[in-house]
Amino acid sequence: MDEAERRAWLRLSLTQGLGPRTARNLLSAFGLPGAIFDAGHAALTGVAGEKVASALRAPEEAAAIDGALTWLAADASRSLITLADADYPALLLQLSDPPPLLYLHGRRELLGQPALAIVGSRSASRQGEANAEAFAAHLARCGLTIVSGLARGIDAAAHRGALGAEAATIALLGTGADVVYPASNRTLSDRIAQHGLLISEYPLGTPAVPHNFPRRNRLIAALARGVLVVEAALHSGSLITARLAAELGREVMAIPGSIHSPVARGCHRLIRDGARLVESAQDVLEELRLGGAQQAARVASPPEPASDADPTLLEAIGYDPVDLDTLARRTGLAPGLLSARLLELELTQDIERLAGNCYQRLRRG
Repeated sequence: MDEAERRAWLRLSLTQGLGPRTARNLLSAFGLPGAIFDAGHAALTGVAGEKVASALRAPEEAAAIDGALTWLAADASRSLITLADADYPALLLQLSDPPPLLYLHGRRELLGQPALAIVGSRSASRQGEANAEAFAAHLARCGLTIVSGLARGIDAAAHRGALGAEAATIALLGTGADVVYPASNRTLSDRIAQHGLLISEYPLGTPAVPHNFPRRNRLIAALARGVLVVEAALHSGSLITARLAAELGREVMAIPGSIHSPVARGCHRLIRDGARLVESAQDVLEELRLGGAQQAARVASPPEPASDADPTLLEAIGYDPVDLDTLARRTGLAPGLLSARLLELELTQDIERLAGNCYQRLRRG
């Protein structure tokens, strides 16, 4: 793509009021962006309406285009991909509104690899994050690129798991490709840019606007063969991703949790509605019909580490949240001794202390 063509694509993507669906209609009617901008007002109005036609006839936003070109030139791993490119992801073309242009930072070749989306709650439990990280690592070792949204909680854990396995991960952003949100994920974002791929359909500098994230979710759903929901509340954006995935014919899977946990209720609803209940990496591979990778999953999935903690106390705690009074009744331990033993279990990360002075077991003894 020469600079004139690149400027035309950027100008098209920056046109005020022009959404992906209308942009695709214009490209179908006129061809490449240069032809769109050469078209007359009446012809443009017939395809896109008066308001968009006027915006297309306005002078280009030179400062924004120059800024994007400068951003691209600053790093060889940055690029644009458009609907006219041969390596534009075929899976995204199944959307009714595929982005006409995407900003990429990282390994562009990952767009052609088989992928699994792992999504879930921003307010995840430690166990949920551990599950997301472990599943991502195991499945990435089996050859799946892990796709998520770089949010706190489950998304970040999924990216970390893939990176920790020295495998591939893709982050779909709800901001511009030059904006890190949340800011606490900057180090993670830098690692993904170096070893994976950051993708955004939004112009550079776009801040974290709430309505951009549900739109971002359609790209997560479309780019993957399936979606695994690890933890989700009933009104979670992860359920939007799962619904969009189902509408696109992707596999939807969910990990069950405690009946007392609000971040398990979304997963339970998905399972009731027909999502695959997942307990192991092999379950995911079977659902995606990747039978040849099942043995690899068994090799990649080590047993949980054994604990040196008191198995009787761990059994009394169980995997559902439990308060101190209930634990005292179950164990018969004096309050002071019970508190001391619980602190030991916290320090060895066998249990997690929750709000309301409750405790929950994190791993098998």
